[in-house]
Formats: sequence, structure tokens, C-alpha cells
Amino acid sequence: MRKDSVLGPFFNGKIHDWEAHLQHLTTFWESSLFMSGKLEKKYLGNPLEVHVTVDKENNHSITELHFGIWLNYWIQTIDVLFMGDVADNAKRRARKMGTFMYLKIFEARAKNK
Repeated sequence: MRKDSVLGPFFNGKIHDWEAHLQHLTTFWESSLFMSGKLEKKYLGNPLEVHVTVDKENNHSITELHFGIWLNYWIQTIDVLFMGDVADNAKRRARKMGTFMYLKIFEARAKNK
């Protein structure tokens, strides 16, 4: 993501502690995919709010292209590292989340005009 010419500027402009961010993302996806009370850490946060803020800070320039590029990286990574039902679920959830987030970002723009 950091080196991607389209996504990199968004990530690199906002994230300064990549180690902490990657841990935060790992916790988010573990919570999202496994939803178990037995998890060591549970995700606390509002990813939609963060994405709406990033869009606003970047002159409302996030498009469906950005989510498509991210989703392609996600699916490629899942396919290399994992297989089976959980992997399929991770890809399915990412598709749904990407669509939902983009629609909500678009709605937030309309509300703030």
C-alpha cells in the first residue's frame, strides 16, 4: 500500500507509526472474522469515521477506484497466505465493507455540502 502510486499518498500522509497501524488492522480483522469472546484483543474504533475524515482531509478525492485497488491487494494477499472457508469469508467481508464504506463516504459528502 505504501508504495502504490494511487493508495500510497493517502496512507503515507496519515499513518506515521506503521507497526501500530498494522497491529490495529490485525485486531480489527481478527475481531471481524472470528467474533469470539476468547480473542486476546478486541477492536475498538470506528473505521468508517476514520475513512470519512481521510476523505475530507484529501478534498473528498477517495473514489471507488481506491477501494478496488485495496480490495485487489487484499484478495491477492489472502490467496497467497490462506485457503478455505475463513479465507473466503475474509474476501467476502472485505468486498461488502468496501462497498458500504464508499457509499457512506459519499453520503457524508452530501451531508456536508
